[in-house]
Amino acid sequence: MTSMTSNQPYLLRAFFEWIVDNELTPYIVVDATKPMVEVPQEFVKDGQIVLNISPSACVNFMLDVDGLSFQARFGGQPRRISMPCHAVMAVYARENGAGTVFATEEDMQADPQTSDDDTGAGSAPSAVDEHTSDDGDAPVPPKKGKPNLKVIK
Repeated sequence: MTSMTSNQPYLLRAFFEWIVDNELTPYIVVDATKPMVEVPQEFVKDGQIVLNISPSACVNFMLDVDGLSFQARFGGQPRRISMPCHAVMAVYARENGAGTVFATEEDMQADPQTSDDDTGAGSAPSAVDEHTSDDGDAPVPPKKGKPNLKVIK
């Protein structure tokens, strides 16, 4: 079998476009402990940060196979955000939770029965503190209990 590149950047772009096309707000959960992740550390909680990546919330948005980058405001201050795609743990619509959780490399190695793709229905990240850019539309606070992300295959 030939080695292939990760499908996560392609799936991330597809989910992002699907959420935006349905006029919903795309959010991502990022593992801020990964190398090359540049996010405002003061908003990181338990090693994770939730970011609003809607077109109205960020400027100079770029998503390619190497990574994701954009500019957004945090507390009124413009910040440059960038990360490799493998640092994105989940992408979902704020309004209804539709999206996906990406399996980590550790998850893939721990379960050899998993298919060759890089996504999975693992446990949802514990994103409890949603810090987004100042887009005038405050995020809905997370509900208590189990997250309601829907895995779409």
